[in-house]
Amino acid sequence: MKALFLNASLKKSDQTSNTEGLAQEVIDLYSKEGVESEVVRLADYNIPYGIEKDLGEGDEWPQIFEKVKQADILILASPIWLGEKSSLAAVAMERLYGSSSETNEKGQSIYYNKVAGAVITGNEDGAKNAAASLLYGLSHIGFVIPPNVDAYWVGEAGPGPSYLDDDGQENEFTKKHVEMLAYNTMHLAEIFKKNPIPPKGNVME
Repeated sequence: MKALFLNASLKKSDQTSNTEGLAQEVIDLYSKEGVESEVVRLADYNIPYGIEKDLGEGDEWPQIFEKVKQADILILASPIWLGEKSSLAAVAMERLYGSSSETNEKGQSIYYNKVAGAVITGNEDGAKNAAASLLYGLSHIGFVIPPNVDAYWVGEAGPGPSYLDDDGQENEFTKKHVEMLAYNTMHLAEIFKKNPIPPKGNVME
């Protein structure tokens, strides 16, 4: 199976991303179970905003979308800013939505039989709000959301240490949710590999 992580950090790849640090914990569990993972740092790409599959010259979203189509598991990873998912996470959701009219060989949305989850990091409140927004959006366009697939870490209220600082990586609650995210996405993706959702009642017009 293949997992794709869309890291919506506002930092490019030459900068350390706390969001990617937490995502790596999920990747390590996937690797132990034979799931191949790839991380796309969205800030490295030119992704214009809009609800379209392809916005023309210079738009690099189509190459990311091809990776989405090949993945069995999609994890949207976002930092928290002002209690919300990042602006890049919002753009990614809009572009995913813009591609949702594409169909699979049965005429269902291209995202059917794919599972999704969310990784959220910050040093202030907003983790559940950001995860709820992402997971609802992903479900609405066709992804299946298993239980307990919102792994997150936030520090104490107000500005403070980030995930890779101090003891963030040792937080037992976060570690448990990383484990549930990893295994529940794997379990359900494997089920859909063998028993995909029937097309009856789910064919796009």
